[in-house]
Amino acid sequence: MITKDFIAAGNAIFTVEPSDTFKEQFPAVKPHYTYKVRFKEGKGNFGDAYFVSLLTGPENTTDYTYLGMLNVDTGEVRLTAKSKFADDTWPVKIVRRVLARMWAGEEHEIAANGWKVHHEGKCGRCGRRLTVPESIENGIGPECIKALAA
Repeated sequence: MITKDFIAAGNAIFTVEPSDTFKEQFPAVKPHYTYKVRFKEGKGNFGDAYFVSLLTGPENTTDYTYLGMLNVDTGEVRLTAKSKFADDTWPVKIVRRVLARMWAGEEHEIAANGWKVHHEGKCGRCGRRLTVPESIENGIGPECIKALAA
């Protein structure tokens, strides 16, 4: 299970797979949603920002559509004027639900309710392929985990 540290590392791609029960209850929900959270360092009057996008096309490296901004202190995803999704759409509801659990330290509740959250097998900070079992588990490589702790 990935954590909020992975999401906030600055270059995270993760997929949320709602439970079968949830999908049965809400047939419009897709089998999974893939999100990208990208960090952009602030300049001038603009502070640091985390942008959330949703994979919306077949090309899994470029077909992302802007969804909103992530507050890394609270885990809240805020829609902006440039957001291509509304508050009542499933991609927004699902990412908010999952990140709220992560930021509350309730990752175990996600799995306990039959939901799955997968990272793409690369470090959430630098994008290198992960090979160390502990790194695969948490989604951040050994060198990047040191840098994040500093």
